[in-house]
Amino acid sequence: MNTNNFNYEASYGTSRQLPPSTLPEIAFAGRSNVGKSSLLNCLLRRKALARVSGTPGKTVTVNFYTDGAVRLADLPGYGYAKVAKSERSRWAELMESFFSGDGSITLGIMIVDARHKPTDDDATMANWFKSTGCPLIVLANKIDKVKNSDKERNIEIVRETLKLDENTRIIMFSAEKGTNRDVLLSEIKSAVADA
Repeated sequence: MNTNNFNYEASYGTSRQLPPSTLPEIAFAGRSNVGKSSLLNCLLRRKALARVSGTPGKTVTVNFYTDGAVRLADLPGYGYAKVAKSERSRWAELMESFFSGDGSITLGIMIVDARHKPTDDDATMANWFKSTGCPLIVLANKIDKVKNSDKERNIEIVRETLKLDENTRIIMFSAEKGTNRDVLLSEIKSAVADA
C-alpha cells in the first residue's frame, strides 16, 4: 500500500450501484462534521483528495479511492439534523447494502469526536461494523482540542458508550495536527497484509 499512489475511483449513491470488491477494503465512517475527509487527506498526505466542506452532510455517496492494491471506502456522514427524511431513507438503504455485501470489508475505521460522548447514531454505526465481523478501529479525532487531563476519561466514555470490547483499539487522533497518523497507517497495512 503506497499512500502516494491513491486516486479517486468512483462514487455511488444507491445500493444498486455498489460494485463487488476485488481488493482489500478499508471502510471509513463517522458523523457529519467529525473530520472524516480531513482525516483521509491527512492519512494520504494529500490536500484535497477527499473534499472537505464547511457544511456538514456533504458526503452523500460512498466514495472510493484506490492505489490498485487497496480500496478505501469513504462512507456518507450521518447524524446531520437538516437532512430530509427521504435522504435519510436513501442513506439507510445504502448503508444496509454496503454492510450486508460480500464480506469484503478488511478493516472498519470509525471516527468519533474526542471532545464529546458518542451519539446514538455512532452506536448504530459501531453495531453495523460489529455485525460484519471485520476488525474495527475507533479514531478519537480532534484530540488536540481536548485537555490532557480529560483524554483518558474521554476515551473510556467512547469505549463504554459504543460497548467496545478490550480488543477494539481506540487511537487518539488529530487530522489537523497529524497526531498518530503513522500508528493508523501501520494498523491499516497490518490488516491488509493479513487479508
